[in-house]
Amino acid sequence: MLSLSTDQRLMHVSVELKDDPFAAAAIDAIPGLRATAQRAAAGGTALIGGATAETHDSQQAQRSDAALIVPLTLLLILLIVAALVRALVAPLYLVATVVLSYAFALGVSTLVFGDSDPALPLFAFIFLVALGVDYNIFLIGRIREEHAALPTRDAVIAGLTRTGGVITSAGLILAGTFATLMAIPIEGLIQIGFTIAFGLLVDTFLVRIVLVPAIAVLLGERNWWPQKTFRGSPNKSS
Repeated sequence: MLSLSTDQRLMHVSVELKDDPFAAAAIDAIPGLRATAQRAAAGGTALIGGATAETHDSQQAQRSDAALIVPLTLLLILLIVAALVRALVAPLYLVATVVLSYAFALGVSTLVFGDSDPALPLFAFIFLVALGVDYNIFLIGRIREEHAALPTRDAVIAGLTRTGGVITSAGLILAGTFATLMAIPIEGLIQIGFTIAFGLLVDTFLVRIVLVPAIAVLLGERNWWPQKTFRGSPNKSS
């Protein structure tokens, strides 16, 4: 359908795509369509709008935001954890394991749902990284306290023993809370609820209980580089 403005300087053309307007093929076709329309305008201005174009622009904006938010967030978290632990080695794998659990959860979500909601990667990153780092700080903080009187291996065991129940309970509660989003008949919320709940379970039962303690034990005293806080058994007063 074609229509002209009253001064005949503007033209509005309505077209329909053969593909589903919200399918990836239709969204990916928008840049090519805009380039074709601009060439047809012969130096004039040609704009393409509609739901498909808006979805494309929204995805581009989210990718641009993620390119800034993700590295900046990770850098700030790394600095905060390093200041808390007063070490440089431990914060590196504490942040890396959280990113690993996020990537794993996002990959499983893609296998389950196929094309994901455009907002899913950023939302899942914010929630999973924030919550995962909280648990890591709780665990490593306790390990560091125990390390003042114990070697690293014993400190890890003691810290995990004293915090494992609390972290597991908190993880289960949060996973159950986000899982309730899957009861809402909106595909985007179902995907977000599944991804965050699954990521929290992975983070709680694999990363926090197995991966982080194993890395800490393998690294030993190098966890606390450049500081060494182990002083042996507390001195007893004579």
